[in-house]
Amino acid sequence: MELPLVVGVDGSDSSLRAVDWAADEAARHGLPLRLVHASLWERYEGALPSFGTDRPAEEVMAEHIVASCTERVGLRDPEVKASGEVLPEDAVTALLRAAPESFALVTGSRGRGRIAGLLLGSVSLAVAARAVCPVVVVRGAEPNVRGTLGRIVVGVGEPAGGAGAVRFAVREAEARGCALAAVRAWRIPAQEPLNHMLIADAAARSREEQASAGLDDALREAVTEHPGVVVHRHPAEGPAHRVLLEASADADLVVVGARRRQGDFGLQLGRVAHTLLHHAQCPVAVVPQQV
Repeated sequence: MELPLVVGVDGSDSSLRAVDWAADEAARHGLPLRLVHASLWERYEGALPSFGTDRPAEEVMAEHIVASCTERVGLRDPEVKASGEVLPEDAVTALLRAAPESFALVTGSRGRGRIAGLLLGSVSLAVAARAVCPVVVVRGAEPNVRGTLGRIVVGVGEPAGGAGAVRFAVREAEARGCALAAVRAWRIPAQEPLNHMLIADAAARSREEQASAGLDDALREAVTEHPGVVVHRHPAEGPAHRVLLEASADADLVVVGARRRQGDFGLQLGRVAHTLLHHAQCPVAVVPQQV
């Protein structure tokens, strides 16, 4: 039995964008879609209104959110098998509990909170930082979210933390029938003495060649398993978070890995993933890898 794609819903505009994205994603992969609303979400993202009925306002709102989002999926793609569920937990707990039996978790970039200055909702950040399955945070400009650009970007770091991200990105490119841009950043360490232009050029070439070789190593297995995917390799000079932010401008999705340390229950996001979740111009997939 195929694992479902799970999307967290709370009735916000950001959540509705996530529902639309998840419906399209479920259709691409032929997956069932499970919509989850945590009935205690308002403790973290803002208060719910009272309806003046005998039933708790929270219960009425929760059922309405799930029903309307399930209907929204049916209108968007009748072929997607969608089910809705209200869980009596806070949003982070509910989604993390669903993660082991999910193809991926999908969230919006913002919740129902009143703090407009927040770049990323607390629920989305916590889930992306701790889930044991891939997490997609739907953010960015409309062309990127709609998937009209025909390009997936994957950040290729060290093999210990990036193999899962590469596999996820290659499968995603195959499902969409689009190209994959594999990006590996390189830099010359500041402590290297490079007082001569020829020496500096040689050092830069050496670092670029190392990055290119690293791309070949990281991609070899996934590309062999999915030969129909067109892969463009991009060794790029600069900090990885800056290089990938620039690449997100013309991408439908940017994929990065996250190393999950056994027994550590705190937030486990590196600088690159954290920066992309807050500032990328397209949806971001964070793919965990246990170390």
